[in-house]
Amino acid sequence: MNGPADLRLGRRKRADLFFRVLAAASAALVLLSLLLILGTILWKSIPALSFSMLTKTPQGGFYLGKEGGILNAIAGSLYLAVGATALAFLLSLPLALYLNLYKGKGSKTAAWTRFFLDVLWGVPSIVYGAFGFIIMLALGLRASLLAGILTVALLEFPILCRAIDEVMRLVPRELKEASDSLGATRFETAFKVFVRQTAPGILTGVLLAFGRGIGDAASVLFTAGFTDRVPTSLADPAATLPLAIFFQLGTPFPEVQQRAYASAAVLTLIILLISLAGRAMSRKATRHVVK
Repeated sequence: MNGPADLRLGRRKRADLFFRVLAAASAALVLLSLLLILGTILWKSIPALSFSMLTKTPQGGFYLGKEGGILNAIAGSLYLAVGATALAFLLSLPLALYLNLYKGKGSKTAAWTRFFLDVLWGVPSIVYGAFGFIIMLALGLRASLLAGILTVALLEFPILCRAIDEVMRLVPRELKEASDSLGATRFETAFKVFVRQTAPGILTGVLLAFGRGIGDAASVLFTAGFTDRVPTSLADPAATLPLAIFFQLGTPFPEVQQRAYASAAVLTLIILLISLAGRAMSRKATRHVVK
């Protein structure tokens, strides 16, 4: 009687062991790939990494191997990513609140809106760059920091909106009903209940969009331009770290290629620091979340 039961138990144990080994191997492969990428970039960037490289703008003949830094690309990337993320957030938060407060679960409008946002999320960034370039030509504008911010904001908008929307859909309906029963307006419910409850998720979405914006090259290739100077106004062209990596790796000079790897290391470090800061802020924000 116990023979078939023991056989089934043995199969389950073997299947469980197989999937545990498979999961461990997958995790090890991901970790190894990450360490390999980071190790290669850091190893290649060590000869060019210096304090002066981080604090100086490119000098004459920079792309021919002479002295210079990447301060222009660091500043341009931060200006562009911060501006685009702030603009995308201002567009995303009201739409996410509208979908979750004013539209029910069975709303066709909400369903189609989410579908179109998903489609926009999957559009390649070069398409956004081409669209921004067409709009620039139609308006008679030239490549500038403002054009880059607007284009990257369009790129980040569906990512940030869907991220905020998904975390807001997890807010218990009882909280909204309790807020309504206390006489709160929808505006008060939106910001004192929904935003407060989803603050960690919103922060994660902001970081996700920021990382996409600061690391994208295709969307700013024709819109932000490239310059050796730090932009001082929205009308100035702006260099970015991804474009600096792209242009520097295309040269045949080893010194310039080393600076490209240094730019990649700086870009990775910026994203890492922002992620760590965001995680710390997210932990503080969870104190207000109802479990």
